[in-house]
Amino acid sequence: MRISTKGRYALRVMIDLARRRGRDFVKLQELSARQQIPEKYLEGILGTLVRGGLLEGARGKGGGYRLACDPSSCSVWRILSLMETSVAPVACLDDEPNACPRAAFCVTLPVWKELDRIVKDYLDGVKLEQFVRNTPETEGLIPADRDWNCGL
Repeated sequence: MRISTKGRYALRVMIDLARRRGRDFVKLQELSARQQIPEKYLEGILGTLVRGGLLEGARGKGGGYRLACDPSSCSVWRILSLMETSVAPVACLDDEPNACPRAAFCVTLPVWKELDRIVKDYLDGVKLEQFVRNTPETEGLIPADRDWNCGL
């Protein structure tokens, strides 16, 4: 399993907005600058998050984006499952029911199913609120020598 750039960026933006929960809408340009994500690319990510019900978007003066979910219940799994085509460890788990002709007698399938369950359970247990509590405040751009979003 490999999380795409789109998935990692979506998580970073959701954490950013969770840290600003209760505040006004945050402009696309501000998010782009703070997270160092190109505006055009970020626009597509934000659109997916709005359609998925995780963000609220508003146009016009005072518009932008803000969290539409509660950080204590919004999980990394929920975010990634919106952004990723698949997070299954093997392709045969992408279809439900499993369409693989070997599924009925595949000796490795139980291993992949268990790995898939463990990953989903873990990511579903990690909530945005945990990042809010464990992330240093950085109101401006992150200094070049510090990357608080390493790996995200």
